[in-house]
This record gives sequence, structure tokens and C-alpha cells, in this order.
Amino acid sequence: MLSFEDVLAAQDRVSQTARHTPLDYSHTFSSMTGADVHLKLELFQRTGSFKIRGATNRIATLSTEERENGVVTASAGNHAQGVALAATRIGVDSKIVMPEHAPVSKVKATRSYGGEVVLSGRDYDAAAERAHEIEREEGRTYIHAFDDEQVMAGQGTIGLEIYDDLPEVETVVVPIGGGGLISGIATALKGKNEDIRVVGVQAEGASSVAESLRKGRRIERNSVETIADGIATRTVGERTFEIIQERVDEVVTVTDPEIAVALTTLLERSKTLAEGAGAVALAAVLEGKFDCDEGETVVPALCGGNIDLNMLTNVVMRGLVETGRYLKLRTVLKDRPGALEELVGILSAQRANIYAIEHDRTSRDVAMNDAEVELDLETRGPEHVEALLSALRERGYEVDVLV
Repeated sequence: MLSFEDVLAAQDRVSQTARHTPLDYSHTFSSMTGADVHLKLELFQRTGSFKIRGATNRIATLSTEERENGVVTASAGNHAQGVALAATRIGVDSKIVMPEHAPVSKVKATRSYGGEVVLSGRDYDAAAERAHEIEREEGRTYIHAFDDEQVMAGQGTIGLEIYDDLPEVETVVVPIGGGGLISGIATALKGKNEDIRVVGVQAEGASSVAESLRKGRRIERNSVETIADGIATRTVGERTFEIIQERVDEVVTVTDPEIAVALTTLLERSKTLAEGAGAVALAAVLEGKFDCDEGETVVPALCGGNIDLNMLTNVVMRGLVETGRYLKLRTVLKDRPGALEELVGILSAQRANIYAIEHDRTSRDVAMNDAEVELDLETRGPEHVEALLSALRERGYEVDVLV
């Protein structure tokens, strides 16, 4: 099993490539939660993710023959970039298998770091099957994204940095996909101070670890569905599960809407952009997913910032919806002069800003002397939304909330 000494040994190797990332006190999130919140900004890491640490440590330990034969791996994107850059830096050929629907930005970045990209499979697990075929066919060394002690040790250097920068830390909150990151961080922190609590966070739609812990054995989900593509794995690793059972204090889950709110709030209040997987730790803190004392020193690890711009648009919009900042509704008007003006007057009185109006006289869903109207509105919060809907209904409008 991974040891504290393994993480210490990785520190020098990792420091040759990876940055020591900031640990930033957040007045905003401390005020919102009552805890003493410090953000571990690993999303400022080279390649935009913690994965460069584990990849660097693993590739640095390859034998001469393994370096000559090259490496292969599977990844949804962040590990891909880490392996590509780490391999290129020491002259090792790398081949990266990514899911067919991997974010375009991550595919392009992986190629820019010198990796040969192969798109195969609907998710990480399917891509891994193809990568193992290439391993056998070409004699390459497979660099596992998480279930490898040297990879875990590299990721664990984050824990060493957190402790060095904030020895009084009480709780560290860490995303979980396959478990390599939290295994390394938990090993490092427990090696420094057994009393430090380590809380793992999974997306509800990819909660293999949470389910495995409840059942006392590794389970594999039939599918995963989450905006946090970086942690969208169907099962936890064999080695990592053992470490999680022994060294992680608690594992919780967050929903995609909760992730979207955390990502949007982080962007708006801290001017920091995270990907879905990078925001799950903060989501767990903001949503109170685990018990936390007033003033407790808490570090959410924000471990990835490689979000596809198309995904960012959708996530931000969902975050605005969940916080009552955006409303899309449908109602029906009599098809007569002044009807639309009257509706707009009510919205104006309620100080709702109109993004868009769609007015349709030809809809088959309404009577021939009626018109269907859909409105996109900027609102100021849940209370404003309720007041707006109440005002419309009091004036006799039947309103359907579409988003």
C-alpha cells in the first residue's frame, strides 16, 4: 500500500515539472459557511490540473527500456495532458486514448503537449480498454490515471503543500473519480497529522466510491452522468479503494445543479474559473454536505480548470437558474392590441429585465384567438422570482416555468 515515504520521495521529482500552487484564504466563502475557508488553487497548475504531478512521478520512475518503448494511457482529458507533457519533457513517446466525446479543448491541449491522441469509446472505462489493447500490441507501458502507487504519490504532493502552507488545517475536501488524488492527499496529510480530517466528494451521477463504501466492496456503475467529466468513472481503483477505506474519513456526493452553483459563485465572487470536477469540493462545503464547526479551518481542493467553453455556457446558465438569477417562462395572451404591452408592464413593475420574447400566434397548443408567449428574464434571486410569478398569477396569467 502507498506509504507516506512514497509521497515524500515523489516531492523532488514532481517539483521539476509541477508548480507549488497557491493556498488562498477566501473571505467570501468563509462568510457564507462560517468556516475558515482556504482554497487550494491547483487549477493554476501547469496543464490546468493536478494530473501533471502523478504523471511526472510515474514517468520519472520508468526503466530505460520502458522509456524507449513509449507509454500509453486513457483519460477524459486532464491525465492525458499531464502524461503528454511529462513524457515529452524527457523524450518519451506517448499515445493517449480519450473518449470519443472528450471536450475539444482537452483534445487540442493534449496534442499541443506532444501526445498522439486516439479517440475511442463512450467514456473513460471504454477508452481504457482500447489503451490496454495498444499496450499489448505495441509493448508500451500503461500509465494508469489513478490506480498506481507512483501516480498516487505524485498527487499526494498536494497534501504536503497544503500542510506546509497551513499547518493548522483541520479538514481537507478532495474530489474523487478513480481515487488516485484523494489516496495520495490522505496519505500525505495523515502522515503529517493523523487528526486532519479528509473528506471525499463525488458527483451524484458517478458515485461509485460512495456506493462501494456503503456495501463494503468495490462496485461498478453501469453508466455515469455528470457535468464533472474529470471524475466521471464507473468504478474506483482496487488499490485506491483500500486506501480510501483506511485513510479517508468521509465521502459525500453533490448534484450537478450544486456543482453548477459552486462553479458560478466561484467565477463571480473569486474571479476563478474551475471545471466541473474542480468545483465539487467547494460545492460540498457550500451545501453543508458534512458537519463543520464554526471557524473550522477547511481547505477545498480546486483541482482542475480545463472546462470546455460550450460546457461553461451551459453550466453558468444552470447556476444562474439555480440561484434565481435567470427565469424562462411561458404564458398565454389574448390575441388583441395591448395584451403584450400589459404583460411587459407587469414585468417592468417587478423590475425583471427581459432578455428575449417569443410571441407565437400560430401555436397549436392554444386557442385560435390566443397567442403563446415565452420570455427569458434576468431576475435577482429566489424571492424576486416568487414575487414575479405571484404578481403574474394574481393578474390572471397562467404561467409555466420552463427553466
